[in-house]
Amino acid sequence: MIKEKLALVPLLPGCYLMKNKDGVVIYVGKAKLLKNRLKSYFNGRVTGKTKKLVSEIVDFDYIITSSELEAFILEINLIKKYDPKYNILLKDDKSYPYIEFKNEKYPSLVVRREINVQKKNKMLFGPFPNAYAARRLVNLINRLYPLKKCDKMPKKECLYYHIGECLGYCIHKDLDTKDLREEIIKILNGHDEILINKINEKIKLNSDNLNYEVALELKKELDYIKVVFERQKVELNDGINRDIFNYYIDNGYISIVVFFLRNGKLQGNKKNIFPLVDDIKETMEYYIVNFYAKKNLPPKEIIVPDSLDVELLNSILDSKIINVTKGKKKHLLDLARTNAKINLENNMEMIYRDNERNFEASRELGNLLGIENLSVIESFDNSNLFGSFTVSGMVVFIDGVKSTKDYRKFKISKEQNDDVASMKEVIYRRYQKALLNKTRIPDLILVDGGINQINACNEVLENLNLKIKVCGLMKDNKHTLDSLIDGDTLKSYKIDKKSNVFYLLTRISDEVHRFTINYHRQIRSKGSLSSVLDNIEGIGEKRKKELLKKYGSLKKIKETSLNELEEILPIKVAQNLKEYLSELEGLD
Repeated sequence: MIKEKLALVPLLPGCYLMKNKDGVVIYVGKAKLLKNRLKSYFNGRVTGKTKKLVSEIVDFDYIITSSELEAFILEINLIKKYDPKYNILLKDDKSYPYIEFKNEKYPSLVVRREINVQKKNKMLFGPFPNAYAARRLVNLINRLYPLKKCDKMPKKECLYYHIGECLGYCIHKDLDTKDLREEIIKILNGHDEILINKINEKIKLNSDNLNYEVALELKKELDYIKVVFERQKVELNDGINRDIFNYYIDNGYISIVVFFLRNGKLQGNKKNIFPLVDDIKETMEYYIVNFYAKKNLPPKEIIVPDSLDVELLNSILDSKIINVTKGKKKHLLDLARTNAKINLENNMEMIYRDNERNFEASRELGNLLGIENLSVIESFDNSNLFGSFTVSGMVVFIDGVKSTKDYRKFKISKEQNDDVASMKEVIYRRYQKALLNKTRIPDLILVDGGINQINACNEVLENLNLKIKVCGLMKDNKHTLDSLIDGDTLKSYKIDKKSNVFYLLTRISDEVHRFTINYHRQIRSKGSLSSVLDNIEGIGEKRKKELLKKYGSLKKIKETSLNELEEILPIKVAQNLKEYLSELEGLD
């Protein structure tokens, strides 16, 4: 069938969709010449992940486009639509932290990881190599400059005002902050000498005032800043923001490195290693476009290897994409390739070992349960506190590897201490949505529990007309994974604790428990004030609104005295609320 279809494919640009025996799209690609690209998959010379992909292909479709650019845009949209399992190998949803200068009436600094890349915000600086570096710089600038420190405007001055780290914007309304703004923006734009001079000035001031402890702390900050600046000696001295991409390939893997240059200085880098499934050029072009798709801001200039289609990338990205052949830029491009090579060589043995173990574990588990080509596993867990804040979490493993971008959180609609009812609700919501959106269905569902949870899952799946194997994970009295229950036969399999299957199932079980518990704590501590108040007798809608308006979080209510709460609540109700919050805290 495939051979006959290949003969009919034209030599035109377009997208192709590879399908498995169930008709599920497992890979989407683009090509300038569809016929040549599709033939390359079936010429018998493929290796590694490409060989595994080809082994699962039983059919393909293709869509002709008028240009390679149109094919590229279509490819991106098709990948979003079908979420194919072999495309997600190249996905990395990690975002990098930026510092935002809030250029408002009362200026302040904040570290942001989630940003709107479509919004043109000139007050974003970064990305920084990690959140620690960004937070440390923000904290240092806040110590050196009297910026606004409070989230909301208090009614009277706070400690920061009295120690000289805030101008008291809450009591002085018409302060001139022009010079302060300009100086901070210059620092964030890479004028290191301003920051160093400011630290030295503060060190001398505190030493003269015999504040030796503060002076010593600032000396440590100065040493840290100097080390950071020393690492940034590779620079172009032109003040331009740019990213530099390069790669290295060996043994069926591609290692990609991105250098972040901000204001002409090397700010940090990003490293990734992926199995190589497609053509190198297509892989790199897709990676670069996807890198800026959601969470990272494209800089003014992006330098890429000369094998990539600069014109194509320029048509999609809001940035200047260039090739370089000489000078400092070429030196940095070569340095990025050297870093990619070293990263791959240093990690190759561990990658092979982990991949072999993950693949073997998936194969053994598939054989045990009669699932051919077991790949995608989705696992669920529930968490609740006395019937309150009931939540569920879902984690996804693909070929034995976590796929964190596919994790999902569920807040149960009814507050009840009923694991079976919660399981039914979550399974229905998850797979009804998958059916409606025609997204990927897993090969196996794992639930943390026994026959009752399995039956609940199977009942919902049957109503949705879905046939997915469900298994339950059973633990011993030491909370260690002990056995696996087949949801079709209810047969219990004792798991050898030295086996690859035990290694895989334990990782899945631990991960879904961790993910769900963290979500539960998050609900209780941050966004759950409204839910907590619903559980306290004597707090109706009116009092609830007053408390939400005044405090806004559980933390602030915990820190509030009974006397202050009694301004809104009767004394007995206030006591009940404080006792309830104390019980919650004891269970963290």
